[in-house]
Amino acid sequence: MILVLFLLSNHIYSQVIQPKYRNDVKELIKKPAVVKAFDHIKSIDAITIQDMITLTEIPTPTFHETEKGVAYAELLRKAGADKVWEDEVGNVIALRKGTKSNKTIIVDAHLDTVFPFGTDVKVKQRGDTLFAPGITDANRALAIVIALVKTMSSQNMRTESDIWFTGTVGEEGLGDLKGMKHLFREGGQPIASFIAIDGGGLEDIVNGGIGSVRYRVTFKGPGGHSYGAFGIGNPHNALAQAIASFVPKADEFTKTGPKTTYSTSVLGGGTSVNSIPFESWMLVDMRSESQEKLKGLNQIFLESIQIGLEKENKIIRKGKLLTVDIEKVGDRPSGFTSSESTLIQQVMAIADNLTGGKKPELSSSSTNSNIPFSKGIPAVTIGRGGIGHGAHSLDEYFINKDGHLAIQQALLLILMQGGWEG
Repeated sequence: MILVLFLLSNHIYSQVIQPKYRNDVKELIKKPAVVKAFDHIKSIDAITIQDMITLTEIPTPTFHETEKGVAYAELLRKAGADKVWEDEVGNVIALRKGTKSNKTIIVDAHLDTVFPFGTDVKVKQRGDTLFAPGITDANRALAIVIALVKTMSSQNMRTESDIWFTGTVGEEGLGDLKGMKHLFREGGQPIASFIAIDGGGLEDIVNGGIGSVRYRVTFKGPGGHSYGAFGIGNPHNALAQAIASFVPKADEFTKTGPKTTYSTSVLGGGTSVNSIPFESWMLVDMRSESQEKLKGLNQIFLESIQIGLEKENKIIRKGKLLTVDIEKVGDRPSGFTSSESTLIQQVMAIADNLTGGKKPELSSSSTNSNIPFSKGIPAVTIGRGGIGHGAHSLDEYFINKDGHLAIQQALLLILMQGGWEG
């Protein structure tokens, strides 16, 4: 039995890959059709890199995925998808029809990046290294999905289940998993399992979702001259009081139990040094692996907002009382897929085989998989392979060292999950 590391709540647990799944992978890799498919993946490697470059150089801030979605859809059509369409929110979906169509499995990469318009996304090559914002997160993953469709089409590989190859919108930041929430909406297509490509090496396997709640809080008042209007309510004071109330309580609350975090991330408001502001706002991020822990921290935060408002309103000498607007701008649920589940056992066995015995690591993160995790649908986020660094930074880069292995890993998992008879 192969030992792996299971990372959850800052603890490491010993888990095992069951022999059955190791043997299944060994037998699958020996099949002539899989050998040919693996060879095909390597033979189109240069084209896969070019697809990645093409997509990287299309600016795609969250909420502005249309142009890249059009390009991605066309690449999927050319790759041999049976049908390609865009849904109501902008997700691109390519169908590889199954022989029985008894289930639907999603293989996903997200379209958006964290970089605003005006960012230089031109790919620059120095030696074997490709530099560009967004090249690993998540344009490498999009290129992998295209390579998977090309390979299955060229080798005429069809699973029993339908496979949806998707490019989803709104994964980053304030996108709040918009595309995923639509795919997994009530009344939508039933999804049997979900595979996201978004991360690092083959051994990096995400089977847990870190939930988050995000707010934009705005304290409002009449505003006025700093001397002439003195005595009216000051929104900055209320915001400061709210933070001062929240932080000590949040600090104590998050010292124990599953890792839970909080951050007052962005502040704004005011017009000049000699003016009492008419508004003061902040963006706040709270995260946890535990939905219950996140719920508790959220309650502390909301109570602190009211305390800050009340403290400032008590000392107002004239004018109207301050008000506060609390807007939830992010809500990502937590959850996980058991390490004993068929999906996670399969991907661990595949990673162990393709890396020559490098121990897989199971972890929690915030990815598109959060939505199916929270609904109890088997899900996993697997890596894009190669060597990458600097995600979400202007210095992001990718080195295509054994990058084909990530595509092979994803193909094997699709075949195992989809019921390929060979």
